[in-house]
Amino acid sequence: MKTETQRLLSTTQAAEFLGLSTRTLEAWRQRGSPFPYVKLGSRCLYRRADLEVHLEANLRRSTSDPGSEAA
Repeated sequence: MKTETQRLLSTTQAAEFLGLSTRTLEAWRQRGSPFPYVKLGSRCLYRRADLEVHLEANLRRSTSDPGSEAA
């Protein structure tokens, strides 16, 4: 049985989870997505755990906070 973090999300589900449009995810895939996705046939699927890692890595305390990327 799969755990919740191993579940694959469709583009629509991933967009809802991230609060983004599906068009944003499609554009990111064309330019190089900030997180991995799984290509199965014509479907692009996302692991929830990868999306959560991306969210954690982009936490900021203020608009001037460069985050961990500046370290």
